[in-house]
Amino acid sequence: MPDLEQVRRWFAEDLRVIGHLGDQRVVDAFAAVPRERFAGPGPWRIRHLMDGYWSTPDDDPRRLYHNVLIALDETRGLNIGEPILWARHFDRIGLEGGDRVLQIGTGSGYYTAILAELVGRTGRVDGIEIDPPLAAAATRNLEGWPAAAIREGDAGQPIAGEWDLIVAFAGATAPHAWWLDALADGGHLLLPLTAGNLGLRGGFMLRVDRRGDALAARSAGWVGFYPCAGARNPDDEAALSAALGDPVGQQAVRSLRREAHDRDETCWLHRESWCLSKRELS
Repeated sequence: MPDLEQVRRWFAEDLRVIGHLGDQRVVDAFAAVPRERFAGPGPWRIRHLMDGYWSTPDDDPRRLYHNVLIALDETRGLNIGEPILWARHFDRIGLEGGDRVLQIGTGSGYYTAILAELVGRTGRVDGIEIDPPLAAAATRNLEGWPAAAIREGDAGQPIAGEWDLIVAFAGATAPHAWWLDALADGGHLLLPLTAGNLGLRGGFMLRVDRRGDALAARSAGWVGFYPCAGARNPDDEAALSAALGDPVGQQAVRSLRREAHDRDETCWLHRESWCLSKRELS
C-alpha cells in the first residue's frame, strides 16, 4: 500500500492533469499539505455534487486525496472546498514567494496552508474567519506555517494592509470598497459573486486585476459557494440575479468601474458605487 507522501504526490499530479496546471509550485503545494490535518478525525463525510453527503468506510487518510469536498459542518453546508477549483485559480494567478495574500473565509485552514506554501516564508497570508471555532481550529492547524495568521471577524470589517491577492472563499453579492482599495498595483481579487435562495448559491468567479488606478475584470467560470457573512445584501443580490440572466454579457465583462457614470450599453451590472462593464481598459 502506498504511503501518504506518495498518495499526496499522486493527488497533486492528478490535479495537474485534470486542471491543466502549468505552475510546478502549485502542484508541489498540493503535494505538501496534509489534508487530513484540516479535516478533523475520520471517518469523514464527503460531499458529492449529485448524491449529497456520504461517509468514508474508515479513517484512512488516503480517502481524502481525491477531488472531493470534505464536510466541516454538514448541517450548514460548510466544507473544505473542491481542490481542482482552487488549484486552477492559483495556477493562473501566478503567486510568487514573498507575495501578500488576504484570504476571506479560512474554514479550518487547508487552503490557507496551500497559499502559505506558495508565498513561502518571506510572504504573508492573512486569513479572516467569522466562525469562532473554525478560526481557533485554523490557528491550531496552521502552527507549521509561520507565514499564515488568522483573525476572527467578518468580511465587512476593514483591516489595514495592502495585498497582492485578495481571495474570498464564500459567495458575495458585491465587492467591498476596502478590498478594491487594498489591492497592490498588479494585484488580483478572486471573488465568487453568487445569488439564489439555496444554501449553496450559484454564480461566477470574478477576477479583478489592478493596473495602476484602473481595474481590469472578467468572469472566470461558474461557481457555487456558501454565502459570505458581511458581504451580502438583498438589493445587490437582486441586481446580480438579474444580470446573471445575461450570460453573454457576463462573458464580455472587461473592467470594474468605480467612477460615477450613467448606465449605458457597456454596463453589465451597474450599481451606485461600482459597475462591471464591457468597456475595455485603455
